Amino acid sequence: MSPSNAAVASSPKLLDRVRWHLRVKHYSIRTEQAYVDWIRRYILFHHKRHPNELAEKEITDFLTYLAVEKRVAASTQNQAFAALLFLYQQVLDRKIDFSGLSLSR
Repeated sequence: MSPSNAAVASSPKLLDRVRWHLRVKHYSIRTEQAYVDWIRRYILFHHKRHPNELAEKEITDFLTYLAVEKRVAASTQNQAFAALLFLYQQVLDRKIDFSGLSLSR
């Protein structure tokens, strides 16, 4: 195994990192399960692309899909948004401009 492959193999997977950050911040197990599920759905919605490759437009596309196609309740959409906000700000340490995010309702 090359050194770069070894580093990738030894680094924690994204969803494990999400779990770790949630636990360090003492989030409930139910919140952890919900956030991990929303982040997994977000990644699958974007054909398994890593969230580092995605930004505001893809977040808006996912949340709009939930509202328009899946017809989820506003509170459900807000939970998905909170999970993605946590992912980008706490886990990936990325500054995403969520202020201009407009959700379809």
